[in-house]
Amino acid sequence: MDKMAVVGIVGSIILLAGSLVECVPGGLFVDLNEPYDNDVSSPPSASALMVPLTLIEGADSKGAVCLDGTLPGYHLHRGSGIGTNSWLIQLEGGGWCQNVNNCIFRKTTRRGSSKFMEKELAFTGILSDKPEENPDFFNWNRVKLRYCDGASFSGSGQDEVAQLQFRGQNIWLAGMEELMSQGMNNSEQALLSGCSAGGLASILHCDEFRDLFPSTTKVKCLSDAGMFIDAVDVAGGRTLRDFYQGVVTLQNVKENLPSSCTSRMDPTSCFFPQNLVADIKTPMFILNAAYDTWQVRSSLAPSTADPHGFWKDCKANSELCNASQIAFLQDFRDQMLQSVKAFEESDQNGLFINSCFTHCQTETQDTWFADYSPRIENKKIAESVGDWFFDRSPVKAIDCPYPCHKTCRM
Repeated sequence: MDKMAVVGIVGSIILLAGSLVECVPGGLFVDLNEPYDNDVSSPPSASALMVPLTLIEGADSKGAVCLDGTLPGYHLHRGSGIGTNSWLIQLEGGGWCQNVNNCIFRKTTRRGSSKFMEKELAFTGILSDKPEENPDFFNWNRVKLRYCDGASFSGSGQDEVAQLQFRGQNIWLAGMEELMSQGMNNSEQALLSGCSAGGLASILHCDEFRDLFPSTTKVKCLSDAGMFIDAVDVAGGRTLRDFYQGVVTLQNVKENLPSSCTSRMDPTSCFFPQNLVADIKTPMFILNAAYDTWQVRSSLAPSTADPHGFWKDCKANSELCNASQIAFLQDFRDQMLQSVKAFEESDQNGLFINSCFTHCQTETQDTWFADYSPRIENKKIAESVGDWFFDRSPVKAIDCPYPCHKTCRM
């Protein structure tokens, strides 16, 4: 797996466009210089399905281009049998860029240019074509829409001097138009999903996705590790809010945010899911770790908020956290639970918040559906999502607080 180089400086925070965050026995945080997002892909097994990249021809004529002006792309594996008319769309994650320098670097990577995207990707977890790995969605049409705009598929405009294209909203629209022409318009059921920055995008675009289909189509949305919380960091600042403000302002995200939020709050607040999820009309499932490692490392205890390294050991291994640090983490969990309280009250919504130290759980086989996958009430994530989507049973699963994470092992 490639680990992308330094993206830029925000204050003195060093950002990486993509890195791997792992959850291992003992609640280990894998420290990779506090990236602003992660790359959750694992080395594929020899039997993993490899799916080629398709560029969206003509997207540029619709203003749908990556940061560097190249065509956006996707990976599609066709469904079969009873899944022929069912579609699962996975919006790729990979951080954001909040100033010109960050975005200029980003456009020299796969997160900002299709020139650098992998020509094929392994489909695992929720994208797997094997029933033993993905029991409910293995025979659906499954799509990975690549992420190359840096604003969760929501930006608009450009910077002519820096030669940057902020076209996330157009990429979203062009991607949906392309997939509808590929047969998604005949869907009997459809699920929009996404991980991390893609999980945020699945929240932002959920009702738009619903509006693509007739009322007879069963449409739902899934956000994996997309519940980014507007929380105070260990120094009393708001690292993530400051960062998001840069993203929203630079990429002119305001005009594409839900009016139900912007009519009552500032645009930056409306980029935080906690201010959006209760107003979404389409059924949605929120999957999140209560101690999301990306948020702990990058927004709660980044190096700028912890210059003396008091959190270094705790971030390296949760078992090394002292009592005050555990209390801080438990407060963060409480904030996350409070942020989904109104969302949880709706019968149509689903919830799975476990007490693992991890980030993104749908795309890796270990966490999605394996013998040792995380469970709540002895039910794995894939089983919970399936029960919710197919209305087999309601799912409002919230794990007890750390350290009772007995099944959090990758």
